Amino acid sequence: MGFQDKSLKCVDCGATFTFTSGEQEFFATKGYTNEPKRCAGCRRAKKQQNGDSNYSSRSYSTR
Repeated sequence: MGFQDKSLKCVDCGATFTFTSGEQEFFATKGYTNEPKRCAGCRRAKKQQNGDSNYSSRSYSTR
């Protein structure tokens, strides 16, 4: 199965980014079927935002 670099558009910032053949091969080995929707910068920001908000929104019972 031959992979070729693809240009994709980030859904968050609208920038064009390259989904490299190596990344596509990695996705295939992991069984991922969807292409990435965000560029690397937006993925990092989203991951950090989710990590921070998940931590602060957890409620722990002290019963």
